[in-house]
Amino acid sequence: MEVVLEQVPKKKIDKNELFKRFGIVLILLIMVIGFTTVKPVFLRSANIINIFRQVAVIGTLALGVTLVIITAGIDLSSGSLVALVGVITATLASPGDNIFIAIMTGLAVGVLCGLINGAIIAKTGIPPFIATLGMMTAARGSALLFTGGKPVSNISESFLYIGAGKIGFLPVPVLIFLLMGLVTHVLLTKTKFGKTVYSIGGNIQAAKLCGINVNKVLVIVYGYAGLMAAVGGIILTARVSSGNPTSGLAYELDAIAATVIGGTSLTGGVGLISGTIIGALIIGVLNNGLTLVGVSPNWQQVIKAIIIVGAVTIDTYRNKTSK
Repeated sequence: MEVVLEQVPKKKIDKNELFKRFGIVLILLIMVIGFTTVKPVFLRSANIINIFRQVAVIGTLALGVTLVIITAGIDLSSGSLVALVGVITATLASPGDNIFIAIMTGLAVGVLCGLINGAIIAKTGIPPFIATLGMMTAARGSALLFTGGKPVSNISESFLYIGAGKIGFLPVPVLIFLLMGLVTHVLLTKTKFGKTVYSIGGNIQAAKLCGINVNKVLVIVYGYAGLMAAVGGIILTARVSSGNPTSGLAYELDAIAATVIGGTSLTGGVGLISGTIIGALIIGVLNNGLTLVGVSPNWQQVIKAIIIVGAVTIDTYRNKTSK
């Protein structure tokens, strides 16, 4: 009796899916190879560590922005919160003061501002763009009023360790960024809260029908974004040894760029923290590499704008083709 074995059909490799998963990593590698070819100094360990140090602030902001954008929202206030938290923390972290209280106060201010954003959006139905634009202006104005427009530079050495210290070979800011990235990843992928965030971004009406308290989740999401902005503000203040009311200008745009470049969809429901981290690295590599090859800061802004528009265009096309 002849036995005929049925051949299991091979799964076809979806090239589009492969590009979605690994395309951004390939882009990062191409950029690294390109800059190294032009400027071999780019790949030196000191420069690589410097890139990670520079990325730490924007990357931390982008972690919070990722949650916001997954819910189909936007946060324009993170850069101003960096300044507000920075001047408050610097003022409370003078030599002889309790550093723990200074840090906790700064974090509380960031969370409070984020919760206000979320409450306004959830309770009034105001578009996130308008609500966070208002907070952006209010936080920047508050920072200027708090200091009289002057930087605060009399800061304790123990506080400055947050920005200048190292544990092993890794700078403390980088370790904080990676830790916050891990926490946010777990929050999004391993908890019930993370599932509700994706559900709201995917279909808010369906989420409501499933019994999800959408308003509560939105308030928490924006509160978390405020927390990440506060962490970024503390890192930056400790790095530059000063709390400046004008710091953090346009940081919200870099954070949004890192998030979108990392694959988070502006239409909501799609996004990964790993992608956001790689997106932040792309922004950091781009800034560092262009500076090394002698490109002026003005042209750097133009190039960055083109990349952002390109990332959004790709995202829009991807969403159309997936429907």
